[in-house]
Amino acid sequence: MLEALARALQLDEAERAHLFDLARALRPTSSPRRRRAPKQRVRPSIQHILDGLTGAAAFVHNARLDNLAANQLGHALYSDMFARGAGPVPVNSARYVFLDPGARDFYADWERAASDVVAVLRSAAGRDPYDRDLSDLVGELSTQSAEFRTRWAAHNVRFHDTGTKDFHHPVGGDISLTYNRMEVSADPGLMITIWTAEPETKSAEALSLLGSWAATPEQPELQHAPDPA
Repeated sequence: MLEALARALQLDEAERAHLFDLARALRPTSSPRRRRAPKQRVRPSIQHILDGLTGAAAFVHNARLDNLAANQLGHALYSDMFARGAGPVPVNSARYVFLDPGARDFYADWERAASDVVAVLRSAAGRDPYDRDLSDLVGELSTQSAEFRTRWAAHNVRFHDTGTKDFHHPVGGDISLTYNRMEVSADPGLMITIWTAEPETKSAEALSLLGSWAATPEQPELQHAPDPA
């Protein structure tokens, strides 16, 4: 029946998966209460893989977009997010996009980045509607961001496995990067996303510049453009 409904509605792959996730969530269960997931840790061997990727920016994150580990170039690419997100709460891409004014300068197309983040979180909520940490994050963003509330109400979903995004980095300048996401099969719920630049392009030069900047023992403080009057 669900297959027929998906065909009738002409759902894409992400929408079809979300429909089946919602159907599974409606099945009777002995413990439908919201629960906190066990604290996720990145194994040393996974960090070694990240550190071995010297020409690409790489991150380990979960479905809530908590960034749990990164290599040196990953920290350099998202230096603004990591610098402002330090503390007991995990550095989270959704919080950065919607609650940090610097994100609007960092993403060349902030509207697209914001819609992508919400669609990813909506898909995660469909897969695990009882994830208390995710529901807390959605509640926090809904309370503090009208842009998030509007997008969340649209119920859009999408896979975020590969694509291209444009950035304006305060050190590297304008950079266009391709991302590819892979699941860590030995660690359910964790994924690695790797950002690369097309060889012999200005973006590749900018990424190389970021690598050199990241390797500097004492990096200069980022200078953010002033807010328009």
